[in-house]
Amino acid sequence: MSSKQAPEIPNRIADHGVIGDMRTLALVAIDGTIDFFCHPNIDSPTLFAGLLDPKNGGFFRLAASGGTQERKHRQMYLPDTNILITRFLDNDGIGEVCDFMPVDGSGRIVRRAKAIMGAVTFELTIAPRPDYGRRPPVIQAIEGGFTVGWEGSNEIVYFYTEMPLEIDGETVHGTARLAEGETCHVVFCPGRKDQPTVDDRYVAKASSRTRDYWHEWVQSGTYPTFWRDLVVRSALTLKLLTSSEYGSIAAAATFGLPEVIGGERNWDYRFTWVRDAAFTLYSLSRLGYYDEAEAFVHFLMVRAVETGESGLQIMYGMDGSENLPESDLDHLEGYFGSQPVRVGNEAYSQRQMDIYGEFMDAVYIASKARGKPAYSVWKKLSGILDWLCDNWQLPDKGIWESRGEPREYLSSRLMCWVALDRGLRIARDQSMPADIIRWRDQRDRIQQSILEEFWDPDIGAFTQFKGSKGLDAVVLLMPLVKFINPRDPMWTSTLKAVKRHLVHDCLVKRYINTEENHDGLEGEEGAFTICSFWYVEALARTGYVAEARLLFEKLHTYANHLGLYSEELSSAGDHLGNFPQGLTHLSLISAAIWLDRALNGDRQDPNHFEFQMLEDPDGIF
Repeated sequence: MSSKQAPEIPNRIADHGVIGDMRTLALVAIDGTIDFFCHPNIDSPTLFAGLLDPKNGGFFRLAASGGTQERKHRQMYLPDTNILITRFLDNDGIGEVCDFMPVDGSGRIVRRAKAIMGAVTFELTIAPRPDYGRRPPVIQAIEGGFTVGWEGSNEIVYFYTEMPLEIDGETVHGTARLAEGETCHVVFCPGRKDQPTVDDRYVAKASSRTRDYWHEWVQSGTYPTFWRDLVVRSALTLKLLTSSEYGSIAAAATFGLPEVIGGERNWDYRFTWVRDAAFTLYSLSRLGYYDEAEAFVHFLMVRAVETGESGLQIMYGMDGSENLPESDLDHLEGYFGSQPVRVGNEAYSQRQMDIYGEFMDAVYIASKARGKPAYSVWKKLSGILDWLCDNWQLPDKGIWESRGEPREYLSSRLMCWVALDRGLRIARDQSMPADIIRWRDQRDRIQQSILEEFWDPDIGAFTQFKGSKGLDAVVLLMPLVKFINPRDPMWTSTLKAVKRHLVHDCLVKRYINTEENHDGLEGEEGAFTICSFWYVEALARTGYVAEARLLFEKLHTYANHLGLYSEELSSAGDHLGNFPQGLTHLSLISAAIWLDRALNGDRQDPNHFEFQMLEDPDGIF
């Protein structure tokens, strides 16, 4: 397909890499197309959204053209960086496009084309569609490029390139024939004229500085012996989802990508969930990245101080905004027709009791690395825990944000236990004043509630909510958060029940949507990837190390060509839901670290036990 032609169908979710600058991200498809990009921030409207509507969403393609029909497309990251290289392989020549966003606060996207072998023709097509494709662009030629503006906004963005350009209404085309070794560039510059000047020297310097930044960041971490490359890629992806300005952490880079093709489960994940971000910090901290934990705890403490008695809501905008109203973009056809395409997320108004456990776990991690919290911070935290002592039995929407009726969910009860447990640990370890007797009493009451009210002897497992018969993969967190000994018979029985009801090969469902626990939405979602990695870690902690390793290796075959994961997977390996998904990558890191310790026999881990295959006459497998 010539780059002058608009795509007829979207690129598959899995056929993308991601670049970013800790302010926003862009998805780059394997054919050289940027078909998803929000500007200027990750939760801003899109400038390119062809992934959600090839005709009306807009795109930015730079790719080799001509050649033979056998041309192959390949992608790779420059090792230990978020600099992406897309290769075009053909018997008539080999070309490359290098994509990155400098981490200097400029908000630029740099795209550099190079003829690697033989002469290669590169074609450029830029079809900006501002404001989620709702406003027509106004394109004007300038020296060395062109500008894009749009009605209702004073903002102008700039594109600079040495290519000769042709403006065709709302689309710009360019072509360059490069001899072997020659390069040319296209640079997107937001909101201002070129400062510094965009030229070959700038591109080379920006590339070098960006590479050095990512190398230094990776080198500052501590990585496992096994699966280092997978863990590094996951860590780099999580870092891209953090905000260098606010300390917040996005759940994913995208919105509107379906959990079911053609279905209604199409959410906006470009916000900070307390749950997702706290889990992210746990994984990054295990790799030695404590600055991110400190910044996020500060972000949450500002929110907690500004809000009511309970202190937190479940999610925020990346800048801390509290209102995230949900609306539909009816003019976008959606990924392979999946509608509605939603922006905003009404779940921000839900009550989810689990967030207190995830938040306090993040504070606990930060205190272990940085010492005791300030007294003013601890006073607010103590107030939240005091409130929780009186309210932990409240029904809510659960960790999976059900749009059905409020219930007493296991996930919420478990994380309320975590909140009080971590508060007690901080008070003890950091000698902080606290109502120890009350907190301990309520923590133990929660533990008793879970063990007695959520255990179903008929199925031999802890169930999704009080009084239910269904299973929820969230039970896999029970040994991970130190609630239960992984050798406890109640736990090993639960693990076997999860295997029977939720696991298919290495893929794990969150829950089975039945009349009893209907979540208020139509359609059956795919396997939830984070649960698959939770299952691997739970197996390893229970002693099934060989099986855990096998399933971990199988899960790698579901990653895309760059080692990236979306939110969910179909049984055929198709990526579903938003991409790349932070929860998936953080759970991969946690599982890899635990397996690595198991295989290395790390006796320094305080949670270490003798790792060997358990005697299991019933056979979990």
